Amino acid sequence: MSTAPEEQYTAEPFVPDGADLDGLRRAAGECRGCPLHRDATQTVFGAGDARARVMLVGEQPGDQEDRQGKPFVGPAGKLLDRALAEAGIDPGEAYVTNAVKHFKFTQAEPRKRRIHKAPSLRETTACGPWLAAELALVEPELIVVLGATAGKALLGSSFRVGEVRGTVLEREIHGRAERLVPTVHPSSVLRADDREGAYQGLVADLRVAARALS
Repeated sequence: MSTAPEEQYTAEPFVPDGADLDGLRRAAGECRGCPLHRDATQTVFGAGDARARVMLVGEQPGDQEDRQGKPFVGPAGKLLDRALAEAGIDPGEAYVTNAVKHFKFTQAEPRKRRIHKAPSLRETTACGPWLAAELALVEPELIVVLGATAGKALLGSSFRVGEVRGTVLEREIHGRAERLVPTVHPSSVLRADDREGAYQGLVADLRVAARALS
């Protein structure tokens, strides 16, 4: 018995050629490259200095990001800004984005709290053209990889954050030679039993990134 071919998810048809970051941001608002746009409030594109030396890549927008339309504006983003400043990286001079541009969540019933749900590899891959376009325009000197989903999006499905966190990697990403420093996602610090220890571990990894930029 034959089976129908699996529907292909990709944002590629929605990514305009020759657009600047503002043009990409506008176009991403109309992206229908995977089903995540159906339940999300809006697309959450990257933000920050278009000439940033460092780009931070997380997993996906959270509840507050989905409502406000900006990346890293919730509790994890505030913690990240504090850790960056403590490590010697000015958050205002960075570019921040996510591997996936729509919030994926579960919700028991309307008006109940929306619970984050990790995007699948298929969804992350579908969103890859947006991240590739951001990298090509910003041309950062260093990418800070925040967590496992971002790591798999950039470095492949075998990526394990615990094996390489706090080290400088050199890889070809979307046709460009890149330097990357992986670390945990700041939301994992908020969930940690030893929150202070987890926070200091994040700061230590970000200091590696700061030294790589000096």
